[in-house]
Amino acid sequence: MNDNFNIETLPVTEQIKTNYEDILHLLGEDKSREGLLKTPERAAKAMKFLTEGYEQDPKQILQGAMFEETYNEMVIVKDIELYSLCEHHILPFFGKAHIAYIPNGHIVGLSKIPRIVDVFARRLQVQERLTEQILDCINDTLQPRGVAVVIEASHMCMMMRGVQKQNSTTTTSGFRGAFKDTDTRNEFLKLISSGLS
Repeated sequence: MNDNFNIETLPVTEQIKTNYEDILHLLGEDKSREGLLKTPERAAKAMKFLTEGYEQDPKQILQGAMFEETYNEMVIVKDIELYSLCEHHILPFFGKAHIAYIPNGHIVGLSKIPRIVDVFARRLQVQERLTEQILDCINDTLQPRGVAVVIEASHMCMMMRGVQKQNSTTTTSGFRGAFKDTDTRNEFLKLISSGLS
């Protein structure tokens, strides 16, 4: 490599590509063989896409689609597919999120709820924090009467390595406001139960 070469001066995707080339070399691979020629570039672009949530503002997304409305019953968006990367091994975890809120003068465009999930999922994550971040973002931005989030996911770090338990899933939940009430929380859990395995 040129002594005057400085990786920090390259665009981020190019820096990631260069690092993937080094990783392939360290693993004992020949990065010049046909099947790997474009792998560092593809991997760099994939990693940028899978972590694009760092460059997005979830509160701004919600604020851009808030509408005054008198409706004050539970709104549920369930079975939201999510894909994220575990921050401990940078391996995928994936599953579904179920989200509800009870409006308090404002509703939000329904497509924005899955977008919020994507923003936080497309960062290096742990499922517990992901649950809390979605919950807090909706609660702080919409200021509803209550918010509930349940996530059920499978983690490749448990399935491919370590304990290698292929059929295990992890469920996390969080509740704010009216969902702290047992009856309200149970109504939500009953309504989403058909979406949980």
